Amino acid sequence: MKKLVAYITSAYPDKNFTIDLILALKESGVDSVELGIPFSDPVADGPVIEEANLKALQNGFKLKDTYDISKEVAKEIDTLWMGYFNPFYKRGIERVVKEAKDLNVSGFIIPDLPFEEALSYKDIFQKNSLSLIDFVAPTDSKERIKTIVKNSSKFIYLVAYAGITGANKSEDLKEIIENIKKFTDTPVYVGFGVNEKTAKEKAKNADGVIVGSAFIKILLREDLTNREKFDNICSLSKIIKEKINE
Repeated sequence: MKKLVAYITSAYPDKNFTIDLILALKESGVDSVELGIPFSDPVADGPVIEEANLKALQNGFKLKDTYDISKEVAKEIDTLWMGYFNPFYKRGIERVVKEAKDLNVSGFIIPDLPFEEALSYKDIFQKNSLSLIDFVAPTDSKERIKTIVKNSSKFIYLVAYAGITGANKSEDLKEIIENIKKFTDTPVYVGFGVNEKTAKEKAKNADGVIVGSAFIKILLREDLTNREKFDNICSLSKIIKEKINE
């Protein structure tokens, strides 16, 4: 069974909504949740997630909100923190990792932390039995892939194309997935541009997919009530889970 990871922006539209939504997604086919920490300059994210980040910050988001959400959901569903390096660095990486462990968080996704720089922090994560997710891009050479995935854990985040999340792009990922699997048994999950229309194709040869913008688009719709947003996101997750396992 291929896995579905859902990216959800922390505390948007509010903290309790995020908690209830994540717990419902567990029953709607989602295997892991990527709890996004709002940041003012989310360089890897497209306009959809960027807008949700901005709205959450305007609503007064604090890092503590992510902690409060994690306390309620991480014991129920596999939870990772997705955030940019600056807030973690400012608080202290060792401190944040220890706090995440205490909250049952299983790993971190930090898209603006280059692989070489991340190496200096890997021991902190390993010491606390948490994963720091490695990224592979279609532009990476076979030798670089071998280096990146050598000590990977939990899953490898395969960026489906060069660019930002939510873009409508397509690349043949078969060769790069084959190259990754030559060097590691760590599962490969495909992210960027995954929705109900693209999920089946993106999941080919991979072990799972990561979906963000498709869910956040629904969260941002002003014509829907919170109940309708909740129901629509859960319905979409069921559809995508079925598509990737057809």
